[in-house]
Amino acid sequence: MNFIIYDLEATCWLGRPPGYVQEVIEIGAVKMNGYGEIIDKFNRFIQPVVNPTLSSFCRELTSITQAQVSRASKFESVIEDFQDWIDIFEENYLLCSWGNFDKVALVRDCERHGMEVDWLDEHINIKRQYQEIKGFSKPKGLRRTVEKEGFDFTGIHHRGISDAENLAKVFGKYLDEWRF
Repeated sequence: MNFIIYDLEATCWLGRPPGYVQEVIEIGAVKMNGYGEIIDKFNRFIQPVVNPTLSSFCRELTSITQAQVSRASKFESVIEDFQDWIDIFEENYLLCSWGNFDKVALVRDCERHGMEVDWLDEHINIKRQYQEIKGFSKPKGLRRTVEKEGFDFTGIHHRGISDAENLAKVFGKYLDEWRF
């Protein structure tokens, strides 16, 4: 089985403006085999269509620029590339994210663009399972978790590929303990 450890970034604002619709703007993912080896990476920006201009809050939080999303492909094209990279028709895979936001955001955007969502069914919430494994009463953030587990947090926090790479460190450490 391949584990697809992924993180998304989405349009965001400080506060909740009228007509608030979040759209995925980055997919970062690491493909890990059953031995805990990273065998590939995927990173793509996505051009938002409902709110094509990123807020200054979003640009500052994610470090994603307007130019990066403006010249990116549309959601349908990137998702088809992501599905091909996962190899959803040939490979046994499990999507793994830190929390449920990422799955919910992908489902919403797939539905918004008239795309199938059944490929997202094979998913586990690593944040919840990690909380249970550790016996924490409240969930911890990804950066804090990575550092508490003895790893350096590398890359840029709140960037899809960096967060996916850092989550892969924790995922690999507890590879035999996840329930799926």
